[in-house]
Amino acid sequence: MAPTQSLAAADASPSYLDRLQEFVSENKRAILVGTAAAVIAVGAVYYASSSSRPGSDKSRSKDKKKEKSSSSKKKKTVRDDGPILEEIKPKVEEIDENARLSVEQIAAMPFDERIKVAGTLKSRGNTLYQARKFEQAADFYTQAIEVSPRPEPVFYSNRAACYMNMSPPQFERVVADCDDALRQDPNYVKALNRRANALESLTRYEEALRDFTAATILEKFQNEAAAQAVERVLKKFATEKAQAILATREPRLPSQTFISAYFAAFRKRPHPTLPETPSQGDQTLLLALEALEAADYAHALTLVNDALDQGISWDVGRAEALNLRGTFKFLTADVSGAKADLFESLTLNPSLTQSLVKLASVHMEEGDNAQALKSFEDAIKIDENDPDVYYHRGQVYFITNDFSSAATNYTKSTSLDSSFVFSHIQLAVAQYKMGNIANSMATFRRTLTAFPSRGEVSNYYGELLLDQQRFQDAVEKFDRAIELEKANFPQNPLPLVNKALAVYQWRQDLSAAEALCRDALVLDPSCEPAVATLAQLALQKNEIEVAITWFEKQVEMGRGEAEIVGALTYLEASKAQLQFIRNYPQMAEQLSQIARGMM
Repeated sequence: MAPTQSLAAADASPSYLDRLQEFVSENKRAILVGTAAAVIAVGAVYYASSSSRPGSDKSRSKDKKKEKSSSSKKKKTVRDDGPILEEIKPKVEEIDENARLSVEQIAAMPFDERIKVAGTLKSRGNTLYQARKFEQAADFYTQAIEVSPRPEPVFYSNRAACYMNMSPPQFERVVADCDDALRQDPNYVKALNRRANALESLTRYEEALRDFTAATILEKFQNEAAAQAVERVLKKFATEKAQAILATREPRLPSQTFISAYFAAFRKRPHPTLPETPSQGDQTLLLALEALEAADYAHALTLVNDALDQGISWDVGRAEALNLRGTFKFLTADVSGAKADLFESLTLNPSLTQSLVKLASVHMEEGDNAQALKSFEDAIKIDENDPDVYYHRGQVYFITNDFSSAATNYTKSTSLDSSFVFSHIQLAVAQYKMGNIANSMATFRRTLTAFPSRGEVSNYYGELLLDQQRFQDAVEKFDRAIELEKANFPQNPLPLVNKALAVYQWRQDLSAAEALCRDALVLDPSCEPAVATLAQLALQKNEIEVAITWFEKQVEMGRGEAEIVGALTYLEASKAQLQFIRNYPQMAEQLSQIARGMM
């Protein structure tokens, strides 16, 4: 698992999310290229005028050749990548630097002479630029623009480079000049990158992403700096949007699958005994706990809030209620509210070790691993025989990649209570992560024998088989898990999603994989792994607009900032690629060739 994964996510899905991330990572570049190549099928239109000027493509080709030649001879001394230094030496008389040509003088000049004079002015600008005299260089590029009988994209782009390097930089002017350059030649990669950098500095991230994406694809993914810029801007843009979403979003519970898995990671405890004369709040608390057992989570949340409002008459009961409400707050990403409730719960009942365990989850969500581990130590001091303490400490070690310590804690948890299936499962997974494949497989086989009716064992065993590319064996285990889950309520949809990934990786059967994910959504319409997988499968099928719809749903379901940022990253990347192919429909065939070579 990735070190950044939250403890809640680890409890909710011990290894699925990690495998989906690996699947996405392995297919990332193919997804990016294939997406852009395929969108042409939906019908595309230009938003920017294509180059209709005679010789435009040839001119740009010459520019690139001369730029390459120049860059090999000149050392960069300025920010940005500088103007294109085509050193044309026009055969015209020297012009007076202090004498600016009037409109009338320019109009009286023959066409060819205006071309040559404009070239001389540009060369002067190049020399001044290399001398870091950016304002003077910009003025010569301006004169070149005024004299030239036709728009020259390089003049605007070179002047933009001057504005980029002035102190302070003139980002708005950079954007305006690059707009002019790209109106003449939309394939001008240097202008795209220059405009993208300026837009990024202006925090206009969506537009910057559009330009960096276009530049990356136009250069056939060969420019690593541009590709890194895409990722950098995506992160900034997605983070900004996620924070804006969370600022206005009402707290909501995650999916039934997520909540069920989280509560299943704790051993069941008996309900607290009510006082002889229970208050209305006491009785409502009992109803909340019964709703929790019935997996009626929304009702349980309402009831526990009501119980606390009505007043709970004894400390142990109120501590239990605060523990439950704090858990729901944690699941809705209200980290500060969860912490307050759990602390108050411990004040009322210091022996309630589960509140300390859940407090460790809150500390992990905050990124405070040391404080999380201290919470476990405090819990052990209270009750050294609580098996849940060791299991969840094992989870913390697991998600921080300390698999040996994780295995030790899972083993300790099992020694205190061998009836808890997840301690056995996670021990097997930890052994696998340490490279002890034989021990891991043996642990799974023992666990299958000990828990013959638990679908989770077959499901996670199948995941490890899938990781070994033992596809047929993995599918058999997922089928067994699916069959066993039919006896449960709520039915766990994850075996269906896992089988979807298996059939795709095994047979590249996108239709079957998609059907399995849709079956998972019938069981739980908000199943995040099913939605995430459908989005990725849509990209693999080159159905960009379908993928965007799934990514939007994934954003809507995101529990906290990290989950929303992850979904937004793919959503905005997909939108940028869709915009590219609409802006550059003539690139479709080239993109298809790139995709075939990379997928």
